[in-house]
This record gives sequence, structure tokens and C-alpha cells, in this order.
Amino acid sequence: MDFQTLPIHTTAQYLLNDSRQLSSPQRSIFFAIKGLHHDGHQFLEDLYRKGVREFVVEENALSSKIQKVLSHFQDAKVWKVENSILAMQEVAKSHRELFTLPVISVTGSNGKTIVKEWLAQLLSNRFKVVKSPKSYNSQIGVPLSVWQINESHNLGIFEVGVSKPNEMENLERVVQPTIGIFTNIGTAHNEFFKDNTQKIREKIKLFKNAKTFIYCADYTEIDEIVEEELRAINPECKIISWGRVAETAIRADWEVEIDNTKVSLALQNVSPETERFPTTFDIPFTDEASIENAIHCILTLWHLGYNSTDIQARLQTLRPVSMRLEMKQGINGNYLIDDTYNNDLAGLTIALNFLGQQKQRPQKVLILSDLLETGIPEKELYKQIAHLVRERQLSLFIGIGDVISRNKAYFSASSVKPSAEVKFFKNTQEFLESSMPKQLHNSSILIKGARKYGFEQIVNRLVQKTHGTILEINLDAITNNLNYYRDKIGQQVKMMVMVKAFAYGAGSTEVANLLQFHGVDYLAVAYTDEGVALRQNGVYLPIMVMNPSPNDFEQLLAYSLEPEIYSLRMLKEFSEYIDNRNLSSKIHLKIDTGMHRLGFEQDDLPTLLDYLQSNPNLWVSTIFSHLAAADESVYDDFTLHQVSIFTEMANQISEALGYVPSRHLANSAGIARFPEARLDMVRLGIGLYGVAAQEEDQVNLQMVGTLKTVISQIKHIKSSDTVGYGRKGALSRDTKTATIAIGYADGFDRRFSRGVGEVLINGTRCKVVGNVCMDMTMVDVTDVPHVQEGEEVIVFNKELTIIELAKKINTIPYEILTSVSERVKRVFYQL
Repeated sequence: MDFQTLPIHTTAQYLLNDSRQLSSPQRSIFFAIKGLHHDGHQFLEDLYRKGVREFVVEENALSSKIQKVLSHFQDAKVWKVENSILAMQEVAKSHRELFTLPVISVTGSNGKTIVKEWLAQLLSNRFKVVKSPKSYNSQIGVPLSVWQINESHNLGIFEVGVSKPNEMENLERVVQPTIGIFTNIGTAHNEFFKDNTQKIREKIKLFKNAKTFIYCADYTEIDEIVEEELRAINPECKIISWGRVAETAIRADWEVEIDNTKVSLALQNVSPETERFPTTFDIPFTDEASIENAIHCILTLWHLGYNSTDIQARLQTLRPVSMRLEMKQGINGNYLIDDTYNNDLAGLTIALNFLGQQKQRPQKVLILSDLLETGIPEKELYKQIAHLVRERQLSLFIGIGDVISRNKAYFSASSVKPSAEVKFFKNTQEFLESSMPKQLHNSSILIKGARKYGFEQIVNRLVQKTHGTILEINLDAITNNLNYYRDKIGQQVKMMVMVKAFAYGAGSTEVANLLQFHGVDYLAVAYTDEGVALRQNGVYLPIMVMNPSPNDFEQLLAYSLEPEIYSLRMLKEFSEYIDNRNLSSKIHLKIDTGMHRLGFEQDDLPTLLDYLQSNPNLWVSTIFSHLAAADESVYDDFTLHQVSIFTEMANQISEALGYVPSRHLANSAGIARFPEARLDMVRLGIGLYGVAAQEEDQVNLQMVGTLKTVISQIKHIKSSDTVGYGRKGALSRDTKTATIAIGYADGFDRRFSRGVGEVLINGTRCKVVGNVCMDMTMVDVTDVPHVQEGEEVIVFNKELTIIELAKKINTIPYEILTSVSERVKRVFYQL
């Protein structure tokens, strides 16, 4: 076919890089990206069929098969490029150059999203702001963010991140910032940089043409590079540096009070700007990270002409930023997707995409408030929203607010979905007082509203009530870990993921649904009822059942589950069952190579193979075994012996069958340590949840779970008294204790009693006092400043890891994770 000539000129409204996120085919241009885990070129034909007519493809991905597909795109525009991500950035750069608005750009290791969101809040009274949705700061996220700019905006605020060297220069050309903020430097993405100095140098490239640059000089590595390099490459840049320790132009200090902080800022030298320079401010936060973020915001407002009175007034409007899209179990069989307070058009698109991924419930519902301060004319805005809603084929749309209500003509029931309902309410209270909340059953419900509408009231009405102990599951961390192991095995090896035991405590249905979205090849569960539950919640991936029972055969076949067959007895029973019903089934053969738990041994093979040859109704999908000690280097010879035995036995079986089933042997440790064990497929288990067999892998994984609870009561105990059952909590000093709402019935092991266990409160480690009770535990909070009842308590997270907890009680991380009781509410979130 004839390709379009470069540069890319498009009339598309949406830049699309993920075929699964398609919402407006006629208004989208698709950038096919050939990556480590997915190849977008595989979806060209499907997107064309759905109506997309503009495509960008990569030259090195144009196989004869892809070229044949493209040859049928008679009415489409197709551009051929070397790199689709760079092409997308170039398109966004050309779009950015159409506008002369000032742009604030934020980079750093932490705090980018918070500073960006706070600045958008603080500046919204004077500016029509366009900003990055959520934490869109990557090589793809930045151009998608900049693409949102339109004629109504007069200020852009974009966060920018890099994960590898030589990425920032391209992003600088896309964003073209006029004001720059460097929040701080930390350990994120260290694996791709020699040291922090190299990473800072890469990030500082973002500001080579900025007119103003704001940073904290207490980060001495940043300060040195600013002084040595930024001033040299951008001598005209106005540099605003502040510090609490460093000798710098602006001296900062603060005093933390109970629920707020007094921040003082002072110029060290007299200048003409002294009169309008900020002095003392009251901010509604007490943690150091928030204080730093707030100072960056204060100095930005000052630079933009706000006086001290205006800044203080705006600071009082600040609230904690929840950039997380949370999924929670609701009443009446509902799932709630809580995206309250993230109220912009780009964020709505992201949230609707997430809603579309959820297969647990057949009905899809959107509860949406007025969108405020979008900079888009009202009629055009609600036409766009109605179009997004229509593309998602919702079952019910609920609009709340005066503005969305007066534009309800765009949301007719027929335009949402045939037989769908459309309802409008003037405010949140009117909705809550109606019968509508009681009518919501067995649905996935996206709740998305501006802060002023108080949609947390809707969430509180619809959420399933439990006690204050919560296990938060980071879906982004699961995706990161999955992709890390995918990198290791390569594209030719398949992936089976273990979701048995409630997905290691993380939540089987939700984790399985995410894995399905990311296209893993197989799931594995321990028991049939686990597989049935997945099928009933919309999971259609192949599922292997590792310990089936004859009592479950009917359900196995009814729900298209595939049994592990590990003995001649099981083989005969299952074969006879399907023979009697004239059925057939896939099976998975487990062979014993040294684990000596379940599986056929070498002596069983003649009988096994005779039986399989005479029973063609059984199709062997895979042959597998289990490595007994892949995580322990002292047994490496034994592991290699297992690999050898397995290969020999699998070859014998394949030769006798006349076809070659897939072979899988490597568990998480085996994937990492024994490339020769990866074979046709691997089984990823604990690695998915953030625990690796070796340190070089551990640093690249993310902890998936955070177990939280709350302080129920605080007591002041004399040193002569004791705490807890059996008077085991002896005290060596007058002690302030906190009773926290978690015990061994929730999964906080009783072995953590008497100082063995610790929890985190306000960043301070607090030891367990006395014995862990069934539902409660007492901890020592004597050294925790400003501690209060109702405060959050961290039982484990990325700072206090399940690996550390396991060592304390001489067990393994598996036990810590899987012990978290199902009575503990799971909250799933995506950033």
C-alpha cells in the first residue's frame, strides 16, 4: 500500500496507543507500538473493522502478514515511522506549538502528582488550567496530556518523569515549560541510572529553556547540578531556591501543630521584591512531604503575582489529593469504583476505560456530577461526555448537578444503550433521598464527581460496611511485577499465573480480572470452587484446577475448568466420568520429579501412556512438575536434576501421545534463577505479589499489599501495671498505649506478641505490648508525636514488608499474605 508522507497531520481528537481503550473510532488515530509485552500491530485489523481510519505503524514491525492486512485498508491513512512513541511525541509537540500559554512543568522522584494537582486547585480562580490526568508523566503519558490543550486554556500544568537515560530531551520539546519545579530526588528508577547525579542531570534537561525554576536546595545533589549546569545552559532563567538547612536566597522554617503547620518563608537579602514576598502561612497538613510540596506551590503562586493574603486564602482550600481510582465491594452485590474528586474530562475517560475492564458484574453504571473548570464551552463539553458514555454501552447513567441536568437532552436513553436508564438529580442529597440507591444491584458502579458535590456520601451509602481494617491492593504494582517477569521469560514463553488461596490473600476475582486484561495465557487455582467463582465473575481465561475431587467433576465440565491429573486413580475416575457422558476434556499431567507431593513417577509412565492412548477423549494440554528448592542455592544441583528428569519424562509422554503438550516447570524462583526451566510456559506465583527469590529481582518488584487498621483507643499506663491477657505486657516505664483494631482472627499472627511485632504510626515503629488478642492488639505509642484515636496504623507496606514480618516469626512471606482473613475488606486501587 502507499503510506502517507511525514510529518503526521491528523484531525483526530484522540491519540490512541491501546486498542482496548477505543471509544471514538472515527475520531482516533492509533499508534501501533511494538513493545516487550504487546505488539499493537496485531490489532490493526480489528481497529479498522471498528471504524478507525488513521494509523501509525513501525517499519520494523511490518511483516508480510501485517503488510497484507494493511493492503486492505483502502480508505485509511497510514504513516510508517521508525518509532511510534517518538511519532506520538512529535504530533503532541506540533500541537503544543499552536499555543503560547505559560506551562508549569513538575519533575522529581516524589510529589510530582501532588504538586501538579495542588497547583491546579490553587490557580483555578485566575486561570483556565489544563493538566496531566492522574499521574500521566511517562513517554506516552506526557504527549497524551499535552494533546488536551485547546484555545480556552491559558495555563498548562504537566508532570514529567523519566525512567531511563536519554528520555527527557524529547519530552522537553513536547512540553516546552516556561516555569519548572524540581520536587526532590530519591531512589525511583535507580536501576537504569549509574547514580543520582546521572538521574538529576537527565531530569534537569526539562528546564533548559524555562524562564523560571523552583527547587529545594536542601537536596544538595540537585543544588550542585543546578549551580554547575543549569545556570550554564540557561543563564537567563530566574532560579528560585529555598531551604531549611542550605544557605539559599529563601529561608524556610516550620512548626508542626496538631492538624496544621505554620510555615515561615523569608528572603535572606533585601531586594525590590521584599514587600510582596510571602511571610508566614498556615497549611492544613503536618507531614514533611506535604510541607515541602506546599512550599513549592506557595513560591509558584508568589512568582505568578499572588500576594500573601491571596496565597493564604487559597491554601485553606487545599485538601488531600486522592489520585487513586479505588475498587470496593458494595452492598447488594455491587462493585464500586470510587473516583470521587478527580473531576476532569481526561480523568473521566481513564475511569470509563477501567469500568469497561471489569467483568465481575453484567451491569455497568456511571454516577457523574457536573464537570467544573474544564475550559470547554458547556454544550460542547456535555456533547463530548454523552459521546463517551454512549461508546461505553452503559446500563444506567445518573447525572447529578444543575449544569449536567440542563444538558440532559444529550443523554437520551437510546443514546446510552438500548433499554438503558438515564436519571438526573439536582444535587447529591436529592439522589440519596430517592429510591435509586436501593435499585442498584449486581452492578459495577463508577462514582465520579467534583469535590463540592460530596460524592463520598454516595460511596458511604453503597459500600459494604466492615470494621476499620483494610488490605489495600495496588493493581499497578501487580502489573509492574507481571511485566518484570514477562521481560525475563521473553515473548515466546507462555505465562500461567497462580490465583489460588484467594490470590495469595489479594482477592482472586479482582486479580484474575486484571490478569485477563493483560492477556496472560492461563490461571491456576487449587480447588474447583475457586475456579467456579472466577467463571461466575466474568473470567474466561483457561483455568487449571490443581486439586480436583470426583465430587467436583460435574462443575469442572460445566464451567470449562481443566483438571490437574496426578495419579492413575484420578485419571481413571475422570476418564470414566466423561466417557459415560460422551464428553471430552483437556487435562494437565502432573509428574513427580523430586517434590514428592503429588504426581506420576517414572514407574507409572507405561500404564499412564497406555491409558491415554486408549482414551482419546482426554487431551493433554500441558505436562508439568514442581521445583522443590529453586529458591535455595545450596540445592541447585538437585534443581538441575529435576529439570533433567522432567525433560526426559515429558519427551516420553509427548512421543507416546503423538503430539507435544506445553511443558511448565518453573515457579517464581525458577523463572528468576533457572532459565533452562522456563520451557514452554512458566507458573508465576508469589513473584506477582512482590516477593522474589534473589535481591537483584526484589529491587525491581513492588509490594502489592498494604494492610491498614486504626487506633480504637489510647491509654496512659503506669509502669507498675500490665497490659493484656495473662498480664504478659509488663512495662519498663510509664507508657502510652494504643489499642488497634486488628488481631489474630484478622491475620495478625499471635507470634507477634510481646514486642516481636511492630506497626507503623505516623512513620514511627511501635512495638506490640502483651499478647495479640483475637480482634485487637495493643502497641506502645509513647514516642509517637501528636498521636490520636482514629489515626491510621500500617501493619505492613513497602517500608515494613511482609518479608521482614515473616523473618520476625520464622515463617515465609506466603503465610503473612495468605493469613489475612477474608473478613478484612479489600480495596483495590490504580493510580
